[in-house]
Amino acid sequence: MNTRDTHTHVPRPSDNRSWLRDHSELGVSVMLFALGVLVLTDALTMDVDIAQRGPIGPTTVPIVVGIGLLVIAALLAFDVMRGGRGEAEGGEDIDLSEPSDWRTVLLLAGVFLVFAILINPIGFPVSGTLLFWGAAYALGSRHFQRDPLIAAVLSVVTYYLFNNLLGVPLPGGPLMGVL
Repeated sequence: MNTRDTHTHVPRPSDNRSWLRDHSELGVSVMLFALGVLVLTDALTMDVDIAQRGPIGPTTVPIVVGIGLLVIAALLAFDVMRGGRGEAEGGEDIDLSEPSDWRTVLLLAGVFLVFAILINPIGFPVSGTLLFWGAAYALGSRHFQRDPLIAAVLSVVTYYLFNNLLGVPLPGGPLMGVL
């Protein structure tokens, strides 16, 4: 009698790649789990003044969001392991045979980088205008009279909403006394 187990399957590298390809949504699950842990850690280590404590304090929403992320990550992982797969959107008209538009990606990355550099020295209203206008340009809009005006209105309205209505201070820059 042969003592070797003939039913043992040694996985080949191509088998591992195939399994990973078939279960790629697990990466999303891992990312959601890590994000949930990060949100919960930040919420639970938040320094809260005793006067701010109560049934609904500044940590309530982050804790609920963190728990929600952990639950969704677990449910997604369970579904993927049972063979579930995400379906492509029916309305998407993406031609996967076309190459990526790296010019647009790099322009948008540059616009965001410039915004991050300029937000403190020149303030949100001006840097936000450049952000919105630059993003519109990078995405293909070429209305050189209309786009800067729309960008300026969006930026000032966003600044006003965050700064005055929501109480989230944004740097005003040179327009601090005007807005």
